[in-house]
Amino acid sequence: METLDLQELILDKLNTLIVVLNNSGEIEYVSKSAYSVLGYQPTELLGDNWWEATRFNKPEGLAVKNKLMLLFNNKVNSLHYFEHQLKTSAGNSKWFGWNVSYLSEFQLVGIGMDISEKKQKENALLEMNKLLTEKNKEVTDSIRYARRIQQNILQSKNYINTIFKENFVLYKPKDLVSGDYYYFHEDETNKYAIVVDCTGHGVPGAMMSMVANSIIKEVLLNKKIKAPAQILYALDIELFKSINSYGYEISNDGMDAAVISINKKTNRLHFAGAFRPLIIVRKETVMELSANRYPLGFYSDIDKIFEEQVLLLEPNDTLYAFSDGYSDQFGGENNKKFNKRNFKELLKTIAEMEIQEQEGYLDYSFNNWKQNNQQTDDVLVVGIKV
Repeated sequence: METLDLQELILDKLNTLIVVLNNSGEIEYVSKSAYSVLGYQPTELLGDNWWEATRFNKPEGLAVKNKLMLLFNNKVNSLHYFEHQLKTSAGNSKWFGWNVSYLSEFQLVGIGMDISEKKQKENALLEMNKLLTEKNKEVTDSIRYARRIQQNILQSKNYINTIFKENFVLYKPKDLVSGDYYYFHEDETNKYAIVVDCTGHGVPGAMMSMVANSIIKEVLLNKKIKAPAQILYALDIELFKSINSYGYEISNDGMDAAVISINKKTNRLHFAGAFRPLIIVRKETVMELSANRYPLGFYSDIDKIFEEQVLLLEPNDTLYAFSDGYSDQFGGENNKKFNKRNFKELLKTIAEMEIQEQEGYLDYSFNNWKQNNQQTDDVLVVGIKV
């Protein structure tokens, strides 16, 4: 077999074309593989026929021709790569990747390989990415709408100020929406602050926070239960009913909560907690009112006990109720949790600051600890100065 025939056989097997272009823009040579690859005899594609026969429209061929002619003008002797479609004799399309270089001062040689399968996969991937982008936008838009709803059910700063004159709420969702929730209330004798940490974060946590909003209003506003421990018992019952109303399967979802009640006349604090304690800073002393180690919601049919603790508050006492998101945040030099001990020390440090400065300093310290780490969980810290 002659060398030329062997070369043509290889080109056929590789679905590859060789085309030679002169500096007048005419095709001087097309390999015999044009017949097996495109369905044209090489002689049909010589001269200007290449730009017309293998294109779906004349401007398309002219654009490619002009692009190649620029290589003669620039005289940059290097390999050039580009991709475009060719039309077969049957009217179908094939994609080719071309390596173009100088054959002589007056000629360019292009070696084209059939990349139709590759382009099909690329197009399929692009289409998939487009669909994923659209779906992601739909989901994100839905979550943003859920955030607006959640923000609307959270009480405003102005409203909270009417109950507790000096307060702050550091509220930092891990995602767009949060599983942490707070609620403030006042009746004829007492002022209340409730901090809730729902199971999970993001959308599942946010849905639980909606449940928390509903059952807290039921217990405080409709049933008018006043004692913090009794509030926890009532919330426990209402939560279980709310998330297991259909009875198909018992849900393990739940909430941790801290309930604060302060008598407006006596300044006596009543506190009860379900896994969430209360920290009080009095001058340089840090006191912790511990919580009972039971969550609200399903808990293996164990009889829960919520105990109420009572303390007479003094002027300038500062109360802190919080979810576990702050102390559980990973960061620092060794990428460890901030932990509860450091959190208590931080609260002791900031307690002498103005209440609004405390919120800003807590936020700064959190971000400084977190650095480039992702936020671990939703963060909620409520501060009240007596």
